[in-house]
Amino acid sequence: MKNVITTAFLALTTLGQAQIDSTETKKNPLKISGYAEVYYAYDFGTPENNTRPSFIYSHNRHNEVALNLGFIKANYENEKVRANLAIMAGTYSNANLSAEEGVMKNIFEANAGVKLSPTKNLWIDAGIFSSHIGFESAISKDCWTLSRSILAENSPYYESGAKISYTTDSGKWFVSALVLNGWQRIKRVDGNKTLAFGHQLTYKPNSNITLNSSSFIGNDKPNSDKRMRYFHNLYGIFQLNQKWGLTAGFDIGAEQKSKGSESYNSWYSPVFIAKYKASEKVSLAVRGEYYQDENGLIIATETPNGFQTFGYSLNFDYAIYDNVVWRIEGRNLNSKDEIFTENGNPTKQNFMAVTSLAISF
Repeated sequence: MKNVITTAFLALTTLGQAQIDSTETKKNPLKISGYAEVYYAYDFGTPENNTRPSFIYSHNRHNEVALNLGFIKANYENEKVRANLAIMAGTYSNANLSAEEGVMKNIFEANAGVKLSPTKNLWIDAGIFSSHIGFESAISKDCWTLSRSILAENSPYYESGAKISYTTDSGKWFVSALVLNGWQRIKRVDGNKTLAFGHQLTYKPNSNITLNSSSFIGNDKPNSDKRMRYFHNLYGIFQLNQKWGLTAGFDIGAEQKSKGSESYNSWYSPVFIAKYKASEKVSLAVRGEYYQDENGLIIATETPNGFQTFGYSLNFDYAIYDNVVWRIEGRNLNSKDEIFTENGNPTKQNFMAVTSLAISF
């Protein structure tokens, strides 16, 4: 009889605690999280100013221990409203938000949204967001490789504006339409009187496949020099089995050569990344990529053939804990022209090695 009473008491205690936990969860929609990634990179070109090539924005400091990205984030969400605010610091923000003013350089996210339907997953959000373009973000631990591809470094990491988005009940389809302040802009360019637009369409037929299409259409210059830019990003992420994954991406863009022109400068970039999970703690990734911007629209070189660069990298990850990862990467870039430097002399090749420690909480 004593055992029966004890068992019943424990069951009631467990049920009561579960109800308390459930109530607390409902009463506390606010979550605080954070991230910090410290790195050391060595560029074998030994740049005099200790800064890697100008088209690199993440892990861009040479021969010094540095913070790439650190942020504290507050997320509030219930069934009807949601909001995010994240304040950041690091060499990434110094390099990638150099055109923004004042404290805006330290804003990683700042947005709010309202659910438009009581029964469907339909939202409208406005503010500063991570970009809707690409499969790589500024948060290195969420990417298959330590460094970002040239494709990711030279398309928007962040954006500001408003968007309406819808996810189907099955979760297989996501669609979003965006009104933006420009190509990676918080503040619009002075003299620019036009908004930009974008879309995102994601299809996940199952847990192993993600297909995504994203676009940008707009002018990112003053109206006196208005030039329409058209850009499309396409990628697929495929988990082939428990150990092997493959990501394939392709960017293509074009911009008017001058105001009112019917001629365009264009650029494109394919990238492939294969990832092998050797164990629960160890994984390897290899990347091959090519970026062509012959007219120097996105990456200016002032050389005869512009920016035409092939790259490859090898990545090693070791998960020390669930929220701590140590990474090592070697990366080589080869260009058609001598756009890099080595000991102060022009060269067609650039090699770097980088290691990082990333912690999330």
